[in-house]
Amino acid sequence: MDKAGAFILWFDQIGIEDVPFVGGKNASLGEMYCLLTPRGINVPNGFCVTALAYRHFIEKAGIKEKIRKILSGVDAKNIRDLEKRGSAVRKLILSSKLPKEIEDAIKEGYMHLGLQYGKNTDVAVRSSATAEDLPGASFAGQQETYLNIKGDKALVEACKKCFASLFTNRAISYRIEKKFDHMSIALSIGIQKMVRSDRACSGIMFTIDTESGFRDVVYINASYGLGENVVQGAVNPDQFYVFKPTLGNFKPILSKVMGTKKIKMIYGKKQPTINISTTAEERQKFVLNESEILTLAKWGCTIEEHYSGKAGKHQPMDIEWAKDGILNRLFIVQARPETVHSVKDRTVFERYELKEKGRVIVAGNSVGDKIAKGKAHIIKSVHQIKEFKSGGILVTEMTDPDWVPIMKIASAIVTDKGGRASHAAIVSRELGLPCIVGTSEGTRKIRNGSSITISCAEGEEGFVYEGLLKFDIEKIDLKQVPETKTKVMMNVGEPESAFELSHIPNSGVGLAREEFIINSYIKIHPLALINYGKIKEKAAKKQIDALTYGYKDKKLFFIEKLAEGVSMIAAAFYPKDVIVRLSDF
Repeated sequence: MDKAGAFILWFDQIGIEDVPFVGGKNASLGEMYCLLTPRGINVPNGFCVTALAYRHFIEKAGIKEKIRKILSGVDAKNIRDLEKRGSAVRKLILSSKLPKEIEDAIKEGYMHLGLQYGKNTDVAVRSSATAEDLPGASFAGQQETYLNIKGDKALVEACKKCFASLFTNRAISYRIEKKFDHMSIALSIGIQKMVRSDRACSGIMFTIDTESGFRDVVYINASYGLGENVVQGAVNPDQFYVFKPTLGNFKPILSKVMGTKKIKMIYGKKQPTINISTTAEERQKFVLNESEILTLAKWGCTIEEHYSGKAGKHQPMDIEWAKDGILNRLFIVQARPETVHSVKDRTVFERYELKEKGRVIVAGNSVGDKIAKGKAHIIKSVHQIKEFKSGGILVTEMTDPDWVPIMKIASAIVTDKGGRASHAAIVSRELGLPCIVGTSEGTRKIRNGSSITISCAEGEEGFVYEGLLKFDIEKIDLKQVPETKTKVMMNVGEPESAFELSHIPNSGVGLAREEFIINSYIKIHPLALINYGKIKEKAAKKQIDALTYGYKDKKLFFIEKLAEGVSMIAAAFYPKDVIVRLSDF
């Protein structure tokens, strides 16, 4: 068939080479639907409104030159100017009528999808730009997604909104920065059967460690409900690490960290989706069982292997998954190349070190391993964005793609919500900024305008300190480090830093002290857990409860975490020797 002349293409008609017709996201969905469903990976069916349909629409509606004129000379650094012009383009698109031939093609495709899944079936409507996921240019998250769309009218309206989202403020700003002409990029739309994760759970999976770039793990985030909350960082999700090299023969779950998961997105009655609070019982258990964690990890490895073969090099992947609570089955709903660590030069080792100590205001999950200092700027709403000053430290509840223009001029970022796969974390990595996510109370405890220091250089936990503290940066070119005749083994006791340290030339680990693992990773003396019922100090008990969140059996917490701590260090240096010294506590 003539793909170049079609307004609609089905997933089984397209593959990864069809980015010019359907954009990166849709081309990837077609690739997986055609070639990976036979290998046991579940991908919901769907179809694409092509880039040709978008170009035909703006030509036939007579708005192409109007868009060009509105955006002529736009200043991406001037937030007010960007907002004004972006809004004008979006209004122009939304007020223009879709040509009948495109509208009819969308309705016909939806009717055929209904034959497979039921009339007026619920669909996800996702944007897919034709320049997505090019090396050094990640267009992910810049356009909109609409979930639980039902009926012809709602679907056509959602498609128009997707077309308009090619001109969100963040998308305009990004194209200017990457020197893309606004009219050179077109938008395709993916219309895919919804996975009923509102009745179960969903999340993100990376086939690389997103912090250190360590390649031998699959990193999974999971939370209840539809996936938007995890993507946007609106929840602190569960986190899992699975070790790739032994995944075929064993059950190598290296680490399980329980998130608070305070809200979940479900289907609404008056609007397509709503957020509701999770129950205490839901918060205190993992959303995935071990079998599901291992299934996702195996799928992640299969997807990575497939795309690496296509690319002719190791290609880590960024994957969105969802579990259907009605069918009780897992599905993959998106996959794209990971665009930060997979292109990073790992031959230069940078080490940031604090030279002073200060009072800790809040702590959370560290993103990156840098340190920054400056004035705190608390912004709670997207409407306050224009108040942000270049070089300030952005402190907010969470970010979404509308915040990207100010994230680019921040020196560091602190959020109340979100995990290491949230929007704030992903963009911070791309920009090379230190970021602390999931502090819970950063916007409440940090004073607006106060001088603070952000440290992500102390392991998995990141700290916000009071005042401007001194720090050093050491740069080592690993290519210049001479090879020694003596085997140099490392002294590693902190599981959180093991993946990062594995990049330094070494012959394994000569000493991994269990006491250090207990001190840095478990943080509770074993006797305090054995005698938990006898503890009288309320403050100590409160601290233990926070650390053992979700564990009814406190002793089991110690056993699992000690095993995880040893596993993380062993995995980081596999297949080299790792010598563990037992604890004398």
